[in-house]
Amino acid sequence: MNTSDLLSYCMNKPGAEQSVHSDWKATQIKVDDVLFAMVHDVQGRPAVSLKASPALTELLRDKHQDVLPSEHLNKSHWSTVFLDGSLKDSQIYYLVDASLQQALNTRSAGASHLPS
Repeated sequence: MNTSDLLSYCMNKPGAEQSVHSDWKATQIKVDDVLFAMVHDVQGRPAVSLKASPALTELLRDKHQDVLPSEHLNKSHWSTVFLDGSLKDSQIYYLVDASLQQALNTRSAGASHLPS
């Protein structure tokens, strides 16, 4: 998978917005201002940081050498996946969708805790 294909896939999600985080040299993809993907180079390789449950995060890191803890994000939830590694495109797309769902769940949980 290449960065362009990944960005296109992410930006096709309803409400997706793209911005650049210049300190990290990364493209952030958010829905309702909640981050669900961060596209950047790691060790000179194209990568994406994605959110998942701690259990899935641990499983992915145990099973795939191309999945690492994210450098700038909460390591219990966020993993960096190399786009040019051993994961198939379909697996990366699945993880993007799971990350988006985590973001939407985070937004919904936050909204449910607001005073009425």
